[in-house]
Amino acid sequence: MAEEREFRTVRGYQLIKQSGERDLTPSMEDYLEMIYRNCQQAPSIRVNALAEQLNVQAPSVSRTVRRLAEKGYVTYQKYGVIELTSSGERLGRYLLARHETIEQFLRNLGVTTSLLIDTELIEHYLNPDTVSAMETWNAFLLANADVLQRWVEFRQSYAAHE
Repeated sequence: MAEEREFRTVRGYQLIKQSGERDLTPSMEDYLEMIYRNCQQAPSIRVNALAEQLNVQAPSVSRTVRRLAEKGYVTYQKYGVIELTSSGERLGRYLLARHETIEQFLRNLGVTTSLLIDTELIEHYLNPDTVSAMETWNAFLLANADVLQRWVEFRQSYAAHE
């Protein structure tokens, strides 16, 4: 039996996702992921350092971090340091793992020139089950290097025929 499919516009899917359990915008996810990355080396980060790493202005960081604090993911005092709460650490860990999984998946496909851009654009719109499937595929390729090598060879010969 064929699966029934109901198509929507990209915005339509975004609205459905927003009405669900998701409470962070893609931008907020990027901030939380970067805070988590930094908190792997130090317990906190300052607004200016985060602004520099994300290539945004400090007032934007302050606004977004304030929203993350309201949602319970970070603690923050104006002109102070940003620290993760336990829920912020859990979500940050997931966001970083999601990023790394998608990046590795694309790398396995042979994406090179736009790897970071494509990862950043894709990561916010995938269902966790899809990310999990990508993670499984990455693990399969890691355990079966011969399959990955055959894929690389096929990709190269296919590109030569285009």
